[in-house]
Amino acid sequence: MLDGFYKAFLNQLYLIRLTDVIDILIVTYIIYKALKFIRDTRTVQLLKGIIILIVVMQVSRVINLHTVHYLLSNAMQLGLIAILIVFQPELRRALEQVGRSSMGQWFNFDEQPDDAEKARVISEIKESCASMSKSRIGALIVMEREIKIADIIGTGITLNADVSAELLINIFIPKTPLHDGAVIIRDNKIEAASCFLPLSQNPNVSKELGTRHRAGLGVSEESDAIVVIVSEETGRISVASGGELYVNLSPENLEKYLMKSFDVNKKDSKFKKGLFGRKEKVK
Repeated sequence: MLDGFYKAFLNQLYLIRLTDVIDILIVTYIIYKALKFIRDTRTVQLLKGIIILIVVMQVSRVINLHTVHYLLSNAMQLGLIAILIVFQPELRRALEQVGRSSMGQWFNFDEQPDDAEKARVISEIKESCASMSKSRIGALIVMEREIKIADIIGTGITLNADVSAELLINIFIPKTPLHDGAVIIRDNKIEAASCFLPLSQNPNVSKELGTRHRAGLGVSEESDAIVVIVSEETGRISVASGGELYVNLSPENLEKYLMKSFDVNKKDSKFKKGLFGRKEKVK
């Protein structure tokens, strides 16, 4: 039986032509680039929801949940149109990116930054926030994590610069060209500045919080990004994460929080929520 399978497998291999191999490689590459683009946006969360609906529809058919299957199957008939509507911004941005990209960018593969570089970036953020806090310079620094926020990055000015305390301070100095908006840090680089963030829609957010804090909460509600906020009025340092706001952080506690959040120096980290200032009630 195994001999027959082996012979049939070899016969199929002999039928494969060079054009078939090229065809498979091109399709594989297109799928890879599509998945990479989706990974860089919040679209992946919507796709997970669609996949769950498809699975539920198939399960409902198997276990004879006729009403559920009828509703989902009819909804799926409009699925293509719905996808085009829901993903319209992402599709437009993907086509624009294809038009702007060079061949080198198409064959670029990401490398993961090491802990030493993460620790250096966190230290630079700490130093810049300490200085801006003393000088009452408002700041909004978004540190991207697993959920990518390329759509937000696209609203700002691309920098792709090394993170340094001096550069961060100069970006946020009032009346400079890039001070109005947020800085986005991706893969230990300042990816963009002057970015617009979605404001929190939570009705329970304290009215004492200004636009800067609401924007920080907004992006933390829609992604897993960590947002560092320096108040222009009080100089207080805050952190928004997961739709929650921690206020009155010292520069040292800010550094510990970021080290813990980005899994740097796990053995030395003794993070507890109580150590990092008051937790603002926003839920």
